[in-house]
Amino acid sequence: MIDQKVALITGGSRGIGRAIALEVARAGYAVMINFNENLGAAESTRNEIEELEATVDICQADVSASSHRDLLVDYTLEKFGRIDLLVNSAGIGPSIRKDILETDIDSFNKVLSTNLRAPYFLTQRVANEMIASIKDKTIDGGAIINIASLRSYTAAKNYGEYCISKAGLSMVTKLFAVRLAEFGINVYEVRPGIIETDMTSSDEVRDHYNAKLAKGMAPINRWGKPEEVAAAVGAIARGSFPFSTGSVFDVDGGWHLREL
Repeated sequence: MIDQKVALITGGSRGIGRAIALEVARAGYAVMINFNENLGAAESTRNEIEELEATVDICQADVSASSHRDLLVDYTLEKFGRIDLLVNSAGIGPSIRKDILETDIDSFNKVLSTNLRAPYFLTQRVANEMIASIKDKTIDGGAIINIASLRSYTAAKNYGEYCISKAGLSMVTKLFAVRLAEFGINVYEVRPGIIETDMTSSDEVRDHYNAKLAKGMAPINRWGKPEEVAAAVGAIARGSFPFSTGSVFDVDGGWHLREL
């Protein structure tokens, strides 16, 4: 078993997940990067972490599949012998944005399978592994961080399945925060705002949000960066909030504020 804390990060090869993996490595963790399809991106992120002289490995798994989630956890435990931090960062949007009056069931099921069902059951599995490790004194506590979204509470009529998945993930945070507190496992939610990632890279999406920014969308009126989301995760990973659980960290330029 490795003699340092271990972080398992889903969707850790690109975008926000990649930035989180690098930040958590800087915080002193050994890192397991989960990726689904892009091996090149995963290897690139692994190489960057190795340049930090940190311990890292990668594992391909589609977290929407139960057998793949088990493979991911089993491999992490086989490789490192422990999991101290789980970051549920993997997420997808609908392949085609449709009005909620036209959303098809296949898109709905696919998005919720990755964004909601996967983190729920991965958290369940990892939490039980953490509890067992705490009881046998392998680790002295744990943390779980869900990467949600301002869509957790903001309605978008052409993005319904994504909004519902993130709203559900917010409740997952609350449920596990209540259930796991007795074991010394804290659960947190980080809500990014409009962040420059692959998901927001299309001309259509960028034009949409640039138009909103031009009208003054948020108090800090600019695009956010993946590293800014990662900074919040890094603070949690370093143990800066030991008396907090179920807490929400908004990294959205102040979008969550209401002004009259």
